[in-house]
Amino acid sequence: METEEDDEQRTRGLTGLKNIGNTCYMNAALQALSNCPPLTQFFLECGGLVRTDKKPALCKSYQKLVSDLWHKNRPSYVVPTNLFQGIKSINPMFRGYSQQDSQEFLRCLMDQLHEELKETQTEPGDDQSNGVAGDDGPEDDNRSQSENDFQSCESCGSSERADCEAQGGGSGGVVGVSTADRPAADDNANEAEMLVPERDEVTANRSWQKEKNMINDAYRSGVSGGGDMGADLDKDIDTAAAATTNENTSFICSQGALKVQGNNTESFQDIQVSSTTRPQSPVPMEGHHPKLSSSPPKASSVWPNLNSAHKKAVTSFNPPKNKRQKKYRSVVTDIFDGTIVSAVQCLTCDRVSVTLENFQDISLPIPGKEDLAKLHSSTHQTSLVKAGSCGEAYAPQGWISFVMEYIKSWFWGPVVTLQDCLAAFFARDELKGDNMYSCEKCKKLRNGVKFCKVQSLPEILCIHLKRFRHELMFSTKIGTHVSFPLDGLDLQPFLGKDSAAQTTSYDLLSVICHHGTASSGHYIAYCRNDLNNLWYEFDDQSVTEVSESCVQNAEAYVLFYKKSSEEAVKERRRVTALMNMMEPSLMQFYVSRQWLNKFRTFAEPGPISNTDFLCSHGGVPPNKATCIDDLVVMLPQNVWDHLYSRYGGGPAVNHLYVCHTCQTEIERLEKRRRTERDMFVRLNKAFQEEESPVVIYCISMQWFREWEGFVKGKDNDPPGQIDNSKIAMNKNGHLTLKQGADSGQISEETWNFLHSIHGGGPLVTVRPSVSHQEPESSQSEEKIEWETRSV
Repeated sequence: METEEDDEQRTRGLTGLKNIGNTCYMNAALQALSNCPPLTQFFLECGGLVRTDKKPALCKSYQKLVSDLWHKNRPSYVVPTNLFQGIKSINPMFRGYSQQDSQEFLRCLMDQLHEELKETQTEPGDDQSNGVAGDDGPEDDNRSQSENDFQSCESCGSSERADCEAQGGGSGGVVGVSTADRPAADDNANEAEMLVPERDEVTANRSWQKEKNMINDAYRSGVSGGGDMGADLDKDIDTAAAATTNENTSFICSQGALKVQGNNTESFQDIQVSSTTRPQSPVPMEGHHPKLSSSPPKASSVWPNLNSAHKKAVTSFNPPKNKRQKKYRSVVTDIFDGTIVSAVQCLTCDRVSVTLENFQDISLPIPGKEDLAKLHSSTHQTSLVKAGSCGEAYAPQGWISFVMEYIKSWFWGPVVTLQDCLAAFFARDELKGDNMYSCEKCKKLRNGVKFCKVQSLPEILCIHLKRFRHELMFSTKIGTHVSFPLDGLDLQPFLGKDSAAQTTSYDLLSVICHHGTASSGHYIAYCRNDLNNLWYEFDDQSVTEVSESCVQNAEAYVLFYKKSSEEAVKERRRVTALMNMMEPSLMQFYVSRQWLNKFRTFAEPGPISNTDFLCSHGGVPPNKATCIDDLVVMLPQNVWDHLYSRYGGGPAVNHLYVCHTCQTEIERLEKRRRTERDMFVRLNKAFQEEESPVVIYCISMQWFREWEGFVKGKDNDPPGQIDNSKIAMNKNGHLTLKQGADSGQISEETWNFLHSIHGGGPLVTVRPSVSHQEPESSQSEEKIEWETRSV
């Protein structure tokens, strides 16, 4: 599994980070994160998966930084300028040269890495492609957010997530769209500008009125008769789309005017669907990989999911269903995600409300003397055990040790352990007084009890000790020493009864320490090197070997623990032995490089998952064909048989081919985008030239931005139904436009066109009022002048 010499590896990972202006908080966090093997090995070994089109591409900066820190030449220090600039661009809090919180930096960094690397999580039974063919009809469900935010657990609750993304608002001009959502400096002009009709106005005007009438007539017949308007639009709009040239213009400007440039380009470069800009046929692409076949196997038994339904092309644009709430995963969630179940019981009606929440770190309180006495008291332990809380954490503790700790506390202050902090976090919380529970069954405020348990454990557990208290006028720091184990942190006492967790023991990887006060101080990190198992102190540019006792005496602030499993170590040795056997095999199997990285670094890698290089039809997606070497590893048959029998999963892959179904769907999706895009530009141009429209239709700019992202190729999924609920208000039984609503204005033909494809509503219109006050004003002026003369 490792080809380098031991003496070369022994020095890796011992590179410092230069302080570039009060950035010790960042350096300590980066060193602690760099010494988490699952994450570091992903960025070193799975480079093909580190791809993003989202700015500031922080994953690329972090990948470069990790490569420098773990380079075999081992530079003395690295300057993390690019990553620091990226963090500052997404979160203004880190701009300037003031000291910041290391845990907040970690939260912001990991959230952005997840945002850039996230992929749609395939759910069981969902073998449909993403947003290619239109659905049969609209659903009754409302559109939901695409993703649940990952939270930090704060005493069984959730802390505020660092706001790493700024959202812009739209304007309400003639067809107003805010420019706040667009990058300030766009590298690709095509990304901000779209096609306009060709300049041969004579030919275009002859058929334009006919097309507008066709859209309105077809829309009305489709609404009244329930017919399929999409087929007619698809047939007729193709001829209209052919009449457009390749001039670029923005969809809608805030002033309502169209900007035109004479830049002739064939397609949009930001629509990346394969190695070519616009694929025309499912034939081998340029740079075709020798491993990939140009066609799937003839036998249908190899890929049972590839049936005739996948090969049919849907040509009609039926109104699609609303977007389902998607689940996303990334390497960050795979490593750091855990789940906590919290239950609140009403003491009046005994109703229990249960909530599940994800976390990526746990913020633990540091208990004081009174809290420790309560946690260690036998009465409290008994009540906790009866209530199903975490009193088991103190079950092994005897009276002798308890008395010794009590005596020590008189001389050296309270002796607080990490187990105490965990017990305080998971202890039951009585909800009474000003903190009463609002019971849904009683419909009143009631006394209640709240419990917390861990439902699923993460591969790496990030623990944040709440040392800082921020009051209204000042901040204080809790300097209590918290002792923590280097090995064998057991979370079994804090598991829920129905938890499926098998490995509950954790070993310490790294710890971030803060020296100083709440207003000023310095951050350092102690990290265990994964190659030689020795501890090192990382103090900006300085890296020094330290003893274990030095680490245990540190004033811990953030700790990283990794699951420990002897069985996983033995399993890796078995696979290494099978690889060294060099047994000749008739077949070779392809395995996901990302899963193989999990096998090497995770205590529980889970079932084999080859979905990161396979589509739902069993082939290689066209956009991944050129980088297939970075995504797969070839294994001999005996190794595959052993891994498959041990972990299951799959599917088994010994033949790679570019998926023709995905290629066809990409082409159809691009055709749909082009059709909607070109027709909108034509309709909007006609609307801009109309001097006095009788009625103006309003559309939500929030929905329009999603639609614009879809037709520009930035989002593969259609935007769902038009949602004007946020811009409409009911006034005397009639829907009118909200004052200052984030809306744009379009023509009747444009509304009918978009509504016929996407559906939704409600209909919001504005009727311009024509002023006829000039004669009256002139008469009043004459009357005033006559009265003045008479006086």
